[in-house]
Amino acid sequence: MIRIKQIKLPIIHEKKDLEDKITKILKIKKEDIIDIRINKKSIDARKNINYIYEVDVKTNKEKQILNKNIKDVAKTPNEKYKFKIEGKRKLKNRPIIVGSGPAGLFTAYTLAKHGYKPIIIERGEEIEQRVKTVENFWKTNSLNPESNIQFGEGGAGTFSDGKLNTTIKDKEGRIKYILETFKKNGAPKEITYIKNPHIGTDYLRKVIINIRNEIINMGGTFLFNTCLKSIKIENNQIKEIITNNKNIKTNILVLAIGHSSRDTIEMLNELLNIKPKPFAIGIRIQHPQNWINNNQYKEYSKYLPNASYKLTHNSNGRGIYSFCMCPGGFVINASSEKGKLAINGMSNYKRDEENANSAIVVTITPNDFGNNPLDGIKFQKELEEKAYKTGNGNIPIQLFKDFKDNKKSSKLGNIKPIFKGNYELTNLKNIFPPYISEALENGIKYFGTKIKNFDNDDAILAAIESRTSSPVKIERNENLEANIKGIYPCGEGAGYAGGIMSAAVDGMKVAEEIAKKYKPFE
Repeated sequence: MIRIKQIKLPIIHEKKDLEDKITKILKIKKEDIIDIRINKKSIDARKNINYIYEVDVKTNKEKQILNKNIKDVAKTPNEKYKFKIEGKRKLKNRPIIVGSGPAGLFTAYTLAKHGYKPIIIERGEEIEQRVKTVENFWKTNSLNPESNIQFGEGGAGTFSDGKLNTTIKDKEGRIKYILETFKKNGAPKEITYIKNPHIGTDYLRKVIINIRNEIINMGGTFLFNTCLKSIKIENNQIKEIITNNKNIKTNILVLAIGHSSRDTIEMLNELLNIKPKPFAIGIRIQHPQNWINNNQYKEYSKYLPNASYKLTHNSNGRGIYSFCMCPGGFVINASSEKGKLAINGMSNYKRDEENANSAIVVTITPNDFGNNPLDGIKFQKELEEKAYKTGNGNIPIQLFKDFKDNKKSSKLGNIKPIFKGNYELTNLKNIFPPYISEALENGIKYFGTKIKNFDNDDAILAAIESRTSSPVKIERNENLEANIKGIYPCGEGAGYAGGIMSAAVDGMKVAEEIAKKYKPFE
C-alpha cells in the first residue's frame, strides 16, 4: 500500500472529496484505487480550520506512483507488532500480576496470548460490582477503601475520560496493537486513527470486561478482592506472595499497582529500591463547554466535537499546566482512603455534558516535601486530609473570584456545577501552602489571556487534584527487573508511565522481557 500524508480538507466535506484529493495527488483515476484506509485524522485549528488526513491507499499503480517521488507519498511501512519468545528457562509456577489497570491488563493479555497463563490479582472488585460501589459512594459518601475510583478492575482510568493519546515514541507497533485490541473488544473504530483518541468511561467499562474474558479464555485467571500483603524472598529471588486470601508461589511478580496503592508501596519500601519523584498538585476548574468550543473553533464549533485545550505557564520557576482535560464531563470524588479526599475528571464517549473541566496543577519536587522515599506520599496525604476537613467530607469548591480574594464562597455564579459526589462551598486556600495557591492564581490569570473567559470570576474550582502521577519510582534494571530477581515494577504506580497508553505499553514491554527469559508455562 501507499501512504499519503498531509491531506488537507475543509471541515465540511464528504468522502468523495477525500477520494478526489487522493486521485489528484497520485495522478491516477478513481478506477485505479482498490481500497482507502484512514491512518490518521486530526483538526488543524491554527489559522483556517481544516481536517488533516493521513491515508493508506491500495492501488494497482503502486510501482509507477512510488517511482515518481511525490511529496508526502511513500510506501506504507510495516507497523505490525511482533512478540518474540526467546526464553529457555522453565516456569515452575504461573506468573502473577498485581493490579488490573492498563499496565497489568496488557502484561496479562500479552502473556496469556502466548501461553504463559498469568494470574491477575486485584484488590478491588470486578467492574460490574465496582460501578455499583462507586455510584453508592457518590450518593452516600460511604467509601469502600478496597474498591473505589482508584482500586478495582481497569484501574483508575476506568472512571476517567479514557484518553488514549501518548507522547512516547513507538517504533515497534505497540500503540497500534493496543488501539486495535480496544477496537476488537468493543471500542469505536475511530480510536485507531483520530488524533488524541478517547474511549470514555462508558465504553471503557465494556471493553475491559471483554478483555478480561479474552484473557480467561487464553488461560489467564483473575482473583478479585485479593490484596498483596507481603512477599517471600529466597536468595534474592521471588518465591511466594501473601495476600489477604491465600499464599501463591511464583517465579515472576509484576507490580502494576497503580499510583494510589500507598500501603503496598510502604510494604515494598522494606524490600525494593524506591526513590521519590516529582509530581503535581492542584485543582479542577469548570467552564461551560461552549466557551471552549467558541474559542478554539470559532464559527466551525457547531460542526466539530467538543474542543479540548492544553495550557502551560511558568511562575517564579515553577510549572503550572492543564492536565487530563475532560470536554463535556464531570468532576468526580475519587477518594480511596477514609478521612482523605481526592478528585479527578471523567467523561462519557460522547462528551456531551454542559461543562468542560481540567486539572490545573503545579509542579512539586522533593525539595518541597523531602528526599525520603515515602515523603511524597506523606505530603499528598496531608493535603487530602485538609481537603476532606475543609469540605466536611464533600468535594470542596470555590468561585475563582473568591479564591483571588481569599474568602469562602457563599453562593455559585452563572456556571452550573457538574459533579459526581456531593460538594460544599469553601475557601480552597485553606488547603494549599501559599506557594501552590499563588502559582494556581497566576496560572489561571495567564490562561485567561489564551482562552477567553478562562479566568472568569464565576469559574468553579474544586480540590484536591493530588493523584496526577506516582510520587515514587521503583528502580529497575535494563531487563526491567527490580533489585530482587523475578520482580518487575510496571506502569504508572512504579513511576514508568503517565496515562492509559503509556502504562499499557510498559506492560507489554515487561511481558517481552519475561519472554526473553522464560518459556510459556506448561
